[in-house]
Amino acid sequence: MKTINAKSQHLLTVNAGSSSIKLAVFAVEDMGHARLEAVIDNIGQPTARLSANNETHVVAAKDHIVAADILAEWIATQIPAPTIVAVGHRLVHGGPKYHEAQIVTDELLADLQAFTAFDPAHLPIELQLIKVFRQLWPTAQQAVCFDTAFHHQLPTVSRLLPIPRHFADEGIRRYGFHGLSYAYILEELRRVEGDMAANGQVIIAHLGSGASLVALRGGQPIDTTMSMTPASGIPMSTRAGDLDPGLVLYLARTQGYDADKFNHMVNFESGLLGISETTADMEKLLEIEAEDPRAKDAVDIFCYQVRKSIGGLAASIGGLTTLIFTGGMGENAPKIRARICDGLGFLGVRLDAARNEKGARLISADGSPAGVHVIHTNEAVTIARETSGLIQ
Repeated sequence: MKTINAKSQHLLTVNAGSSSIKLAVFAVEDMGHARLEAVIDNIGQPTARLSANNETHVVAAKDHIVAADILAEWIATQIPAPTIVAVGHRLVHGGPKYHEAQIVTDELLADLQAFTAFDPAHLPIELQLIKVFRQLWPTAQQAVCFDTAFHHQLPTVSRLLPIPRHFADEGIRRYGFHGLSYAYILEELRRVEGDMAANGQVIIAHLGSGASLVALRGGQPIDTTMSMTPASGIPMSTRAGDLDPGLVLYLARTQGYDADKFNHMVNFESGLLGISETTADMEKLLEIEAEDPRAKDAVDIFCYQVRKSIGGLAASIGGLTTLIFTGGMGENAPKIRARICDGLGFLGVRLDAARNEKGARLISADGSPAGVHVIHTNEAVTIARETSGLIQ
């Protein structure tokens, strides 16, 4: 990590999840590398902790607002407040109106407040934090960067949902998510492998606790697994992914489920956790799958659905020249990468077992028709670059 220069101007990035806030500090002359990073996770739990400067401390963060105050106090010990000239926020959903980074205004916040039905799990928290950080650093420009923006120009065949068409006029469409991550990965691919690779038939698998895949051709997104909300697509740690819509009526009639209970089930009780009935942690599932058939089912179903999605996405772009793994599981679980790629030989995917095991950047075998890469994602860099572009 680079040291802080107190005379530099600084830009902060804020990335809020349902139980965490990640903060990164950039010098305005270098948007490629964070000078400082801090995160509070397990917000709302007794195990809430602040991790920064290679140290971890338990903190009393009962909610995101308290967590933001703790982070602000920590930042104040690291850099002078007057040097903070901008704060860039990640917003999961831009709704039907916003598909480019924006400077925060009262009008923008009012618009986004009206869009919270599109993402009730994330957007209300994110909007609260914008207001908090505006108060903490009133002289700093505040900007928002949208995860949905990357997918805005999806072709009609993948964007339009097969429901009564008038709903599209109300903003109901495939939005896609993890866009800030995908933008970073695509730029990294272009930087390291060149334009030919970045403009080829590329599939990126962002596999974390939330997980999705995107297919690109000519550097443009053609299709993606998530649809209108981040609960859709492949199974995730606690999210169900795509389901038979008839399940809503069935559970309502037989189990008394209302909309809120169904929403909680598909977002917090499903996926790896729901199948295994043990844990949402893939590392733990891999440890116990030999003795626990339910854990093995969870791992197998996850890998199967990712592999099936890669096959379908490859069809949407006419083949596959590059497959990229990123996100927590994508970057750190060689067993998962190997099991996903097993059976993708028809797409030209051949792994080098030793490269995969050590997590090399290139894990495909020599002579493999499709290159398979592991690239560490960095959403904070994308947020910093987009925010810097706005304030300049």
